[in-house]
Amino acid sequence: MQHQTPQFIDIEDKVIGPFTIRQFIYLAGGAGLTFILYRFLPFFFFLLLATPVVVLSVSLAFYRHNNRPFSKLLEHGFRYLYNSRLYLWRHRDPEQIQKERETVKVPAKNPITNPGSSLSVSKLKDLSWNLEVQDENKTM
Repeated sequence: MQHQTPQFIDIEDKVIGPFTIRQFIYLAGGAGLTFILYRFLPFFFFLLLATPVVVLSVSLAFYRHNNRPFSKLLEHGFRYLYNSRLYLWRHRDPEQIQKERETVKVPAKNPITNPGSSLSVSKLKDLSWNLEVQDENKTM
């Protein structure tokens, strides 16, 4: 017996005309709040307050950021603003930091002048001068 496998499960169904239920609720809520503002406020104040309401309701209904709904963006933004920002994974004990400072060796300032290095500063200057002179001779 064969069964059909559901496809496009991440796409919401268009229930009310060309809108999904979520889009319809956002648009209806924005329209209702805009109507209430229109009825009870003078026209200038209505324009000042209704513009952000309309922009927010249209953004919630249609705008997607990084293929995620705008409502998720707002939710994560509010969580970031109001939650504490204590990053426990960066926390280290002061004793552990002191042990790390003691075990880390400070490298020499100039690796060329290290005693174990085979090149000294003067040999390196001679080598670079020779290379420059050879390059000039080849171009002539």
